[in-house]
Amino acid sequence: MKEIDFAPGDGFSVLRGKNAQGKTSLLESILFAATSKSHRTNTEKDLVGKDGDGFRIALEAEASERSVKLEAFWRQGAKRFKVNGVPLERVSDILGHISVILFSPEDTALVRGGASVRRAFMDMELSQLSAAYLNALQNYRKALRQRNEILRQPHAPRGLLEAWDPQLARYGDELIAQRAAYLEELSALAQEAYLHLSGGEVLRAAYKPDIGPGENLYEAFGASADADVRRRQTTRGPHRDDIVLTVDGQPARSHGSQGQQKTAALCLRLADLELVKRRIGEYPALMLDEVFSELDAERVHRLFDVIDPSAQCIVTTTDTDPSSNPAGRDATQFLMEAGRLRAL
Repeated sequence: MKEIDFAPGDGFSVLRGKNAQGKTSLLESILFAATSKSHRTNTEKDLVGKDGDGFRIALEAEASERSVKLEAFWRQGAKRFKVNGVPLERVSDILGHISVILFSPEDTALVRGGASVRRAFMDMELSQLSAAYLNALQNYRKALRQRNEILRQPHAPRGLLEAWDPQLARYGDELIAQRAAYLEELSALAQEAYLHLSGGEVLRAAYKPDIGPGENLYEAFGASADADVRRRQTTRGPHRDDIVLTVDGQPARSHGSQGQQKTAALCLRLADLELVKRRIGEYPALMLDEVFSELDAERVHRLFDVIDPSAQCIVTTTDTDPSSNPAGRDATQFLMEAGRLRAL
């Protein structure tokens, strides 16, 4: 198993290397240690090297006059985490210790993909910001699984079905309220970033709850019971929410150009950067994977006008020339070759 030590600068760092050298995997390891998730797969085995049977990631950070060390382990299907040497009982307890944001080419799925992708975005970002949201999400999912198991029975007992509705409504209401407040704030920030990057176009990110204003979640579960029994699944609730993204009033998913879709996805991440700063008082680490190849030179220049210089930012690029710096900022530079990292 290869070992890599990576100590990015406090400000702007550039990670250079040709394709398939390990740059993205390095950013992915930071994301995994901080969130327990990869941005490209839900199967941890896919993260293991060809000749390996597991991995260990240690991530140390300093913020707000405190330091924290996270450790992530995966071996033969078992995933474990430690914080400052103390094992965690639940994987989800890793969230909130270190805040990181990753933009990658795969993020266009936030615009082009289905509603589940955008819900996962909301859930991950809010779970890092709010312990109450994470608790509500976990309990809602648990109740939803139980209700759906009953619905999959040949003759679903109505009494057992209805027994889960109060719990689903209680935690679902919390999810809806926090998502609505988050999207209102995120949309304004994303609009500001997009306006700057595009030179005049207007991006909006609107929360589209399955249970709309004026509807009661608990009553909606009862009203949909017959349909739920027929379809053998819970058909109403925040597990069916979405975000509607528009550019100049047109749906970005169906009418946006590739450039508009990429820029919209990037602006969601930039908006989240500022939102986290507002909520916790400091910037998270921002990682931009191949953003230079995703944007033209003018938009790259505008991008780094948007990103506060005090934010720690790590950018990957296939350009191995240390003198090339489209961002126009002083940078700590590294070169990745065949999985080996060295400072430039």
